[in-house]
Amino acid sequence: MPHPVAQLYQSPNTVLTSRDLALLWRETDPRKLNAKAAYYVRQGILIRLIRGVFARSGEYDPRELPASLYSPAYLSFETALRDAGIIFQHYETLYAASRLSTTMRVDQTEIKFRKLKDELLYNPAGIQSKGAYSIAGPERAFLDTIYLFPRYYFDNLTAIDWEKCKDLALMYNNRQMIKRLDKYRIAHVG
Repeated sequence: MPHPVAQLYQSPNTVLTSRDLALLWRETDPRKLNAKAAYYVRQGILIRLIRGVFARSGEYDPRELPASLYSPAYLSFETALRDAGIIFQHYETLYAASRLSTTMRVDQTEIKFRKLKDELLYNPAGIQSKGAYSIAGPERAFLDTIYLFPRYYFDNLTAIDWEKCKDLALMYNNRQMIKRLDKYRIAHVG
């Protein structure tokens, strides 16, 4: 069996939970797992970000944090909208969809979780996998945002595929949101 440090670096994730370490190291005894993790933290191979969440090194990807802290969770809202060029404001905070609404600070990263109902969280439509994390595509992030914030201002809606939005909007099962979607589309398209 490979050395535990080699196993850490074989993982594509730069942020690992205790559960990830248990699977990676095939360790079923929680005491042994905690002792091994504590040893690698003391050696500087792992960084303890918060209880049960570790980074492989100081060069970890903060975008992996939301799903490591709360599952299910995916990046959306301002984070995905900014990536798609739909809003221009830069936010240091990561915004994620989750089962609860809360704000956390881990290391240098603030994460704002916004609550969506389970049927939306577990529906993968419009969500892109980026390896160690998932992020809403432009249409899904747009819909998540107008679902929670009816009067949100968007800087640039040219990246939106309105037909895709119309199809995805059905999963929200919300007539008012569909009306809002039409208002945004009409205002943008003319």
